[in-house]
Amino acid sequence: MSNDGRLDRTDDRREESSDRPGESDDDRRNSSADERTESDPEERVEDLAAQVELLADENERLREEYVRARRSDYRRTAAGLLGVGLVAVVGALAFPSAREVLFALGGTGVFGALLTYYLTPAQFVAAETGERVYRATAATGAQLVGELGLGDARVYAPARATGDEFANVRLFVPQRRDYAVPAPDELDSLFVVTDDERERGVALPPTGGSLYREFDSSMADELAASPAGVAAQLTDALVETLELAESARAETDAGNGVVRVEVSDATYGPLDRFDDPVVSFLAVGLADALAAPVAVEVAPEEGGDVFVVTYEWDPERAAAGDGDRGAGARTEAEAEAEPEAETEPE
Repeated sequence: MSNDGRLDRTDDRREESSDRPGESDDDRRNSSADERTESDPEERVEDLAAQVELLADENERLREEYVRARRSDYRRTAAGLLGVGLVAVVGALAFPSAREVLFALGGTGVFGALLTYYLTPAQFVAAETGERVYRATAATGAQLVGELGLGDARVYAPARATGDEFANVRLFVPQRRDYAVPAPDELDSLFVVTDDERERGVALPPTGGSLYREFDSSMADELAASPAGVAAQLTDALVETLELAESARAETDAGNGVVRVEVSDATYGPLDRFDDPVVSFLAVGLADALAAPVAVEVAPEEGGDVFVVTYEWDPERAAAGDGDRGAGARTEAEAEAEPEAETEPE
């Protein structure tokens, strides 16, 4: 109470604040700190900067932990192979009757261990990183199709050589439903405009071009000479080498020019987006091996994790299956570019 007999409102508020039920001293200190921070923007900025720095450090630590975990998997595999090899060598010394087989097994184990240990990748790219990169390509392609009013058909057609980095296949998106695939030399430009309106559309480098080029150059054996063999090799590479899907199973009807591939748990998500890497890799491989345009349709199964991709081509134009891969792959432009054989004058 003040000297004039009136209650001091400041004292009342102080007493009410101090006697507030359920509020501890720590809560009051935190509340005061928050009020000071809100009243001081510079302190707020400094706190946010410190939090960002902590999150960046934690992110870097998690990345290093991920790489360390993947590298340890390779090292354990190498140790297992080395152990098998040493056991086989010791067994060869103990059992002379099986010495040749055991020595061969031991040498294979030791050699495999050395390769696994020293060829361990130094960097690992998370699947989410690749998916985010592809997401921009899918959005660009979908917007391009929408802006130009193109059709729903997707055709992977042989084209002229585009360098070592990409396969000689382009993704052709026609403008009309009753389309016709242009000649290989017409697919060089982005916008395909020919005298035949059915051949008009856009031609793009497919996302699976580089993947197929790497697969083709790293193969120990030749690519199969039949559509069924090519489809089996491509699906095996899709799962085992590229690790773009959990499983992929192909059914081939070469007589009607159809391959159906059932893909489950794709790394980059749904396959019905524009030029999906899984769909594109298989289409590029088939188009290159068959030397014929390959049309693609994607249909999801129940559940959303399984997709059936149908690849169709004209069997009469296919080069694979006659024992001579790529017999029809050369274009007229490439044939004309070859120097004519010199003939001696009579």
